[in-house]
Amino acid sequence: MEKEENFETKMESLEEVVAKLEKGDLSLEDSLNEFEKGMKISKDCSKLLEDAEKRITIRSATIGYTQN
Repeated sequence: MEKEENFETKMESLEEVVAKLEKGDLSLEDSLNEFEKGMKISKDCSKLLEDAEKRITIRSATIGYTQN
């Protein structure tokens, strides 16, 4: 069973992808593959952040906190 990565691990993976692309020594095909990998990781990170924001909103509402 594969362990789910947390936000920090995903961000490290994204940083590695960016570093590979910035280095500039990949073939076009490898660059496209890395770009697609990076986009998927970015989407995963956005989803994790959205979920965290929802959890904070719910918990804030249960203790009576409201934004002004």
